[in-house]
Amino acid sequence: MNGIASRFVRFCVALLGLVTLGWVLTGHAAKPAHQRVPLVTDWSHRHLIFSQAASPQRARLVANGPRYWQQLERFRQRVLVQPELSKASAPDLFRIARGTRRFPKMHRDWAEDLGATAGPPVAGNYPAKFSFDSTTASCTNDYVVFSTDLQGSLTQAAIVAFNNLYLGCGGAVPSVLWAYNTSPITPARILTSPALSLDGSQLAFVQTAGPDAQLVLLKWVANSLESVTLPGIPTTVPLAAYRLCVAPCMTTINLTDLSNAHTDDRTSSVFIDYKNDVAWVGDSGGSLHQFTGVFKGTPAEVRDATWPVLVSTTAALTSPVFDHVTGNVIAGAADGFLYRVDSTTGAVTASGRLDFGTGIGIVAGPVVDSGAGTVYVSASSDGTTNCTGSTPCAALYRLSTSFAASTTGSEVVVGTSSATPKPMYNGFFDSAYLNSLDGTGNYYVCGNTGAQPTVYQVPVSPGGFGTPVTVSVLTRTQNQPCSPVTDIANPNTTGGASERVFVSAQADGWPTNCVSAAPGGCIMNFVVTQWHPLTIYSVGQEVLVRSADNPNVLFIQVVQHAGTSGPTTPAWGAAPDIITGDPDLSPTSVGWLNQGRIDATPILPWSAGLTAPFVGDRILDSNGNVELVDVAGTTGGTQPVWPTAVGALTVDGSMTWREAGPVATLALPASGGTSGIIVDNVVGSGTLLGASQIYFSTLSDQDCPDAGHHGGCAVQASQPALQ
Repeated sequence: MNGIASRFVRFCVALLGLVTLGWVLTGHAAKPAHQRVPLVTDWSHRHLIFSQAASPQRARLVANGPRYWQQLERFRQRVLVQPELSKASAPDLFRIARGTRRFPKMHRDWAEDLGATAGPPVAGNYPAKFSFDSTTASCTNDYVVFSTDLQGSLTQAAIVAFNNLYLGCGGAVPSVLWAYNTSPITPARILTSPALSLDGSQLAFVQTAGPDAQLVLLKWVANSLESVTLPGIPTTVPLAAYRLCVAPCMTTINLTDLSNAHTDDRTSSVFIDYKNDVAWVGDSGGSLHQFTGVFKGTPAEVRDATWPVLVSTTAALTSPVFDHVTGNVIAGAADGFLYRVDSTTGAVTASGRLDFGTGIGIVAGPVVDSGAGTVYVSASSDGTTNCTGSTPCAALYRLSTSFAASTTGSEVVVGTSSATPKPMYNGFFDSAYLNSLDGTGNYYVCGNTGAQPTVYQVPVSPGGFGTPVTVSVLTRTQNQPCSPVTDIANPNTTGGASERVFVSAQADGWPTNCVSAAPGGCIMNFVVTQWHPLTIYSVGQEVLVRSADNPNVLFIQVVQHAGTSGPTTPAWGAAPDIITGDPDLSPTSVGWLNQGRIDATPILPWSAGLTAPFVGDRILDSNGNVELVDVAGTTGGTQPVWPTAVGALTVDGSMTWREAGPVATLALPASGGTSGIIVDNVVGSGTLLGASQIYFSTLSDQDCPDAGHHGGCAVQASQPALQ
């Protein structure tokens, strides 16, 4: 099998077999094999995940909710073999993918203006994406929602949705599906992330007007006459009338504490418990609110002797995450503590203090693995003096979803901190962790909050954390904040399956094309595909490995000779330009070429009279591929015509180069950095061009070419163009 999830495939096959048996027993075996499954992707789907459950009892509990099945459908995308994605049936898709891989930069499909100074106020906010069918992209029915972070007015939308998203769609790509001013009387801003209903027909979000905040429930309707600068105004109806109101319509619930004093919300996004039709959100006064009937019934806030619950008496809450296995709602706070609230009794349990960052505290909702019963929290400063120069450390913590009072769980250091660190957002797991049977894999996170922001690979296992290793430093200077890290495995990238992480820096990014675009905000991706045994590999595929000789450095190994990997991990060499057999260089096994360490630092281009004294030194050729020194010497007076075959040799003056495949990190300028990054389809959609995407918005103004304006941009960048 050509893939990166063979063990998970076996699990899926078994599960699908049980589903098929159920169809037979219930008389539904004659139904079509494909039943449309809509997919929702918003901030919460990066915060509640389901690894393989540790016991049959937990597995039954984990599977008792729509979010588990949504995640399973995402994995089903990754293991499906789709004949329509062959080169014969989709020539344009593969032509573009091959062409863009020549250049060491991301391909931006579109950038739409959200308004001057628009964009989320913090990097931890996300857009939201609705896919009408998990296996087929739709020009009409798929859409993505962005909040603008601007006050709604007659000439400025507070929230906007785009459809006609993909390059293969006709007409204007993208098109405004709808755009709304949701606060026509008292101007308000949407400062956190929107959440979607499972059928995509409704949204939930919080809008804030000065010290007052409201939960907004919204039904939308498409309107081609609306735009960011000419928004519609949904009809506001009472709570009791919302369920039957005619779209576009909305209802609101003021956020007030137990004494009915108004409060605002600048840090907590709405979390939806789809099974019970319940919403949870925190506020700036430290209270947790519970709402019922949000998408299916009559909306109402639970207000009694317990609710809302005062969780922290001193600090605003982060976005909450509801774990239906334990019944706990888990949220961090600006005071540096993690809290869990019993959803039935309202009982509050506080961890020990995790984040000591001055004026920061915990800034993002936790990452909860309901399958393993664990929760992960990022901390900008651990309050110690254990790091370089007796400074505090940036840290990642792991606790139980039923953590005891005052506990701090286990900690792993991910760089240094300082007296005034930058905020630290969440990372995410790789597919090895999510697919494993025992919770073993990697967590990628951007730390080093007191110096240059740095992405780390943190090994995770049931026994705890392994030793982190640096993936890459992101910026040229210190104290530049970075975004959350997003990981995506895509089986349909040109040349074979791949996995990448995406992250941004707010200024002074390392890649050359970001430096030239002041102030240097930059979104970057890195190949993090793991080696797998007994897997078919094609020429040009890349994996990220640790060498036994140098376990503190990550190297990119490129397939030079196609074949099937062996049953055990090869003995990877640490020096570039070294060829490793897997398990040997027989005609049926893989031959790997070490491209060198993965790094966002620019690789210099070819120049005349360049002396490269060491075998393994690198340049970037005019095709965007890495060339390694195979025979040291001095380059000639004219740049060679570079071959494109991995492993091909080129004589240049007194030296020889070896072609080592495309550079393993790409970049795109993003003024001020980016919001959280939403990853869309991985399966694609037959001949529909440009269906696998990432979405984000910039934190500062820049030119938005598709709109012809300068402002905060809503951006789509293509996954197929990233290789």
